[in-house]
Amino acid sequence: MSDRPQTPTLDRVSSPADLRSMSDSELRHVADELRAETIHAVSQTGGHLGAGLGVVELTVALHAVFDTPRDRLIWDVSHQAYPHKILTGRRDRIRTIRQKDGLSGFAKRSESPYDPFGAGHSSTSISAALGFSVARDLGGSPDPSLGDAIAVIGDGAMSAGMAYEAMNNAGHLGRRLFVILNDNEMSIAPPVGAMSSYLSRLYAGAPYQEFKAAAKGAVGFLPPPFREGARRAKEMLKGMTIGGTLFEELGFSYIGPLDGHDMDQLLPILRTVKTRADGPVLIHCITKKGKGYAPAEDRADRGHATATFNISTGEQKKAKSNAPSYTKVFAQALLDEAARDGRVCAVTAAMPDGTGLDQFANRYPSRCFDVGIAEQHAVTFSAGLAAGGMKPFCAIYSTFLQRGYDQIVHDVAIQRLPVRFAIDRAGLVGADGATHAGSYDVAFLSNLPGFTVMAAADEAELKHMVATAVAHDEGPIAFRYPRGEGTGVEMPERGEVLEIGKGRMIQKGEGVAILSFGARLKEVMEACESLGQRGITPTVADARFAKPLDEELILSLAEEHDALITVEEGTVGGFGSHVAQVLAESGVFDSGLRFRSMVLPDTFIDHANPRDMYAAAGLNAEDIEAKVLSVMGVETLSRRA
Repeated sequence: MSDRPQTPTLDRVSSPADLRSMSDSELRHVADELRAETIHAVSQTGGHLGAGLGVVELTVALHAVFDTPRDRLIWDVSHQAYPHKILTGRRDRIRTIRQKDGLSGFAKRSESPYDPFGAGHSSTSISAALGFSVARDLGGSPDPSLGDAIAVIGDGAMSAGMAYEAMNNAGHLGRRLFVILNDNEMSIAPPVGAMSSYLSRLYAGAPYQEFKAAAKGAVGFLPPPFREGARRAKEMLKGMTIGGTLFEELGFSYIGPLDGHDMDQLLPILRTVKTRADGPVLIHCITKKGKGYAPAEDRADRGHATATFNISTGEQKKAKSNAPSYTKVFAQALLDEAARDGRVCAVTAAMPDGTGLDQFANRYPSRCFDVGIAEQHAVTFSAGLAAGGMKPFCAIYSTFLQRGYDQIVHDVAIQRLPVRFAIDRAGLVGADGATHAGSYDVAFLSNLPGFTVMAAADEAELKHMVATAVAHDEGPIAFRYPRGEGTGVEMPERGEVLEIGKGRMIQKGEGVAILSFGARLKEVMEACESLGQRGITPTVADARFAKPLDEELILSLAEEHDALITVEEGTVGGFGSHVAQVLAESGVFDSGLRFRSMVLPDTFIDHANPRDMYAAAGLNAEDIEAKVLSVMGVETLSRRA
């Protein structure tokens, strides 16, 4: 089953232009072969599978009808864009996807002219497409032939307020714009909220596309084969009160629902709207995530993300680990604390599985809230829970927490509300690359007055930090931890409440001190082991807190050593910058202390495995060892000895 599939029709496609000379029958063959090619490619590389399989027919139809890249096709989130990449001149590299120096797992402007707008986070596509449409009409490009903008957005992404802000603006401006609502009733997790129920009602009551088009006043957009049936359906509705859809109230012409896997529906509808539309149009397509591959269709997440796998069985080839993942440690620790304290509750923004809160929801369904892809709401909702006397844990990936920053400042920090932020995927995350890197949370949280910011050096420390957050009622508190497995340390039976703003000493040495913040401590200790073979024994401490800082520990390390190095998985402006401020204010630099801060570089690091990404960042054990040797030079004796 490892042999590549036979794809004679797809083999004739080197760019979307080739699709436009094919018959509808040939396009159906392309779709079938494209699905097989996508499955085979992802089986070898791992990556996002289900989303791409769900839009195979839609991808073929869009490229066959619209004149890409002159027409701008914008994929929301874009984890569904693997079939798009195959059709747009990147098939020869599709088996490098998400690998070092290979194709990105998301749309990326620098990768292809067929990717007009990059993505990785959700709900941005309609805003971007409207921007392209207005720029086209205002002559923003020197190329006068630039055409339409088409946004493809999923029903899960439609739970985010940004999508409605864009639609409200688009309806007001009235520009020609196409929005394809890819409704698979399945984002990363099952969809939640009133919008999901609304979309279900749109198609639950009427199985015929003609009936829905007639009821919503879209007969004029239908191709001739559908038009007469639609008129008859409309006659049946005469005398009934038919309200416009939400989308029509926002100023869009609404068409659908369509079967997003039926080329006989997609092609004529798309051709007609391309010819006739003179304002914003929303086309509602019903699809199935994981379509055409039973192991994906049968999984709870429909094969959203997968390791390499056996095509015939769908069995994933994951490396075994003796250490639990940080996410599982957080989830279990929170369950333990919730069993002891009925005020502990949890909030996630459409990532119950990814954050481990699916376990919490099963145990305490009344105390767990999945608010959809709505990080801003998640933060302020948590603030309201805290103001009402609960102990909310707002569990959001570092990269997604950025989307709720104003709410963190305005609704949480200023009011000193004790929201507990559990920040998963801190640091560099591997194959998802720059869009998903947790690089900035330390910098953007530790500059806020009254905020407590912690980072777990290992899985045992994470358990202590969960307990600390439960006990902390004096203001907002955050703790960050990386993706993947822990270090294998012995786990305490119960987390202990840490003293706020106090670090811990790991080993005593001389000459140089290393102050680590977060999960690079393991790399620090590996560097020290290698340095020991050179007769160099650094002092090592784990800061635990970026705010408040353990100033007593910092100053003692500075006074007792020739050099002090901070190490963190974050950008400049974070932990090391705050330490430098303390040292500068204390005047210790006047005595000749050599200070270095090891941080993520001032660049976006492309996807690779985490070790390669940290090598590119200069934060692996070898880099730490080299930094120690560099700062010490040939001198190994303490200047204060």
